[in-house]
Amino acid sequence: MATSATTATADAPASYKGWRGIRRAFGTPSAMTMLMLGFGSGLPFLLIASMTLSTRLRDSGLDLGSIGLISLASFFYLLKFLWAPLIDRYAFPLTAFLGRRRSWLLVSQVVVALGLVALALTRPELGVGPLVMWVLVASFAGATQDAAVDAYRIEIAPVKAQAALAATYTLGYRIGLILAGAGALYVAEFLGWREAYLAMAALMLLPIITTLVCREPVAPESTVERRIDFVGAFWQPFSSFFSTNGLLLGLALLLFVGLFKFPDQVIGVMAGPFYLDSGYTKADIATVSKLYGIWMGIAGAFIGGIAVAAFGFRRMLFLAAIGVALSNVAFVLMAQYPSQIWAFYAAISADNLFQGFAGVVLVAFMSSLTDRNFTATQYALLVSLANLPGKFVGGVSGFIVEATSYVTFFVLSALTVVPTLLLLAWLWRRIREPVAEPAEPAAEPVA
Repeated sequence: MATSATTATADAPASYKGWRGIRRAFGTPSAMTMLMLGFGSGLPFLLIASMTLSTRLRDSGLDLGSIGLISLASFFYLLKFLWAPLIDRYAFPLTAFLGRRRSWLLVSQVVVALGLVALALTRPELGVGPLVMWVLVASFAGATQDAAVDAYRIEIAPVKAQAALAATYTLGYRIGLILAGAGALYVAEFLGWREAYLAMAALMLLPIITTLVCREPVAPESTVERRIDFVGAFWQPFSSFFSTNGLLLGLALLLFVGLFKFPDQVIGVMAGPFYLDSGYTKADIATVSKLYGIWMGIAGAFIGGIAVAAFGFRRMLFLAAIGVALSNVAFVLMAQYPSQIWAFYAAISADNLFQGFAGVVLVAFMSSLTDRNFTATQYALLVSLANLPGKFVGGVSGFIVEATSYVTFFVLSALTVVPTLLLLAWLWRRIREPVAEPAEPAAEPVA
């Protein structure tokens, strides 16, 4: 397995080994920058691609099948690797003065904010055409923002600090989810959906300001001969991945990443409708799922960051895969005890804790697979693969539930972990942990 090339950022070599190294990694100013950029990535996701949007549509009277199909309008989140080579190779023309990474960040964040304003002004009960169009625009901008943020994170710090940066990024991301989930639902409950989406659009000013004041990562020294033509910008990131890992191992790694989050991803679209159909109010959903649950996810993320730093990838990948699958079974408890708030808390505790844990473990693992000559493209490909299978099935999940039941759906989703575990067993001895940096500490970077 490939490890990342030596960082060429302004970070001087430092030891990130042991508890002292964990504290250093979590304390770097780059971690604070990732907190705010993570917030910007997390805020729009529920509003345009997941539970808040599906809850809004159900609240407007749409059937489950239509809700599942409309969720496919956010497919740009899974296709960002297609235009990520442009993010790797070029700065965005109008904002090129900010640098390659920040130029794309600023433009995408502004478009996300404008997309949320437009969604606030649509009325799905009068027709879903305009809503779908603006979901497409906002999801394209959100996906572009995510690709730029991921590349920024990988290039701003050494490999051994990536688990900590992933944890602080996840903290910001989850805070964004709290506001886009619980915050939006509370506002929708008492003021309406229009006001909820306008409030979320205003909050995008925070990551926009962060992009304007944070530093641009120093471009890595290229370890490959780059083709300067347009075709080479798209072809080289993919050929580099397979030349480094070999065809068989490269395909196995991509398949593993694609299967790892499948049990979690496949139930995402149906979560909001399931909560409503189980007898919970929007305020209940906001309090338990999008407030309490998010903090459980944050706890899981920090446990995951510390666990990867202490024990490495392999054992944590195994534990995370098992935990995500078993957490899906917890939703059966809710189905058996509808409207019971204790069952809601129990299911959300298990689900979000392991989601947060598994998310950081997977981010750190995927970061280690990335060649820093093609950061945005390779990482975007891995993230797309991590979400594509579950997103595809999620698009038809409404029909599966209507043909069977919620209980059957959750049990079947948990069983999909079996192929992941079999593939991990084959990869076990082929996964190498990242090499430690020199032991002498150095000055922290300024972010």
